[in-house]
Amino acid sequence: LMVWLRRCTHYLFIVVVAVNSTLLTINAGDYIFYTDWAWTSYVIFSISQTLMLVVGATYYLTFTGVPGTATYYCLIMTVYTWVAKGAWFALGYPYDFIVTPVWLPSGMLLDLVYWATKKNKHSLILFGGVLVGMSLPLFNMVNLITVADPLETAFKYPRPTLPPYMTPIEPQVGKFYNSPVALGAGAGAVLSVTMVALGCKLNTWTYRWMAA
Repeated sequence: LMVWLRRCTHYLFIVVVAVNSTLLTINAGDYIFYTDWAWTSYVIFSISQTLMLVVGATYYLTFTGVPGTATYYCLIMTVYTWVAKGAWFALGYPYDFIVTPVWLPSGMLLDLVYWATKKNKHSLILFGGVLVGMSLPLFNMVNLITVADPLETAFKYPRPTLPPYMTPIEPQVGKFYNSPVALGAGAGAVLSVTMVALGCKLNTWTYRWMAA
């Protein structure tokens, strides 16, 4: 019974984190509509996606102990997001307003570190956290490259619930950040180390809680 409960607890956590990552991603995609705050939103959402990804992926990776699990977790996030993005049809948005699988390369890096260091958790925390934190903002820029022109899309598909102060205007690129990718990667690399450590620790805590 305890084995069954422990497994259910792990899988439930994995599903909850993956679903929340998907919802976060859908919200993050909205930053192309907020063109006057595009770079600011890009940095914030890149960091938030990075942290959400590493917690769940690390938890899942250390739970199974099998390199490749983090990539599989990122695939789950991607598929969840693609399914959820189907709702854009009902809202009248174009189909090219869809997220690209930007998490997969970062998940692969996490798996590679875990495999290369022979499942050393401390190396996973330090090297894996830094690599994911630095890589995801870079891959996330693919979202901006592959979707339609943000300003054109914002005016063509206006958001009825958009407050007046968020009305799309000509973007002030560089007003807040000269290099959003570099800023997101730098902050993500530092914060991700802590979140990878949390993912490892959650595994330990869950086992202890279920064994009590």
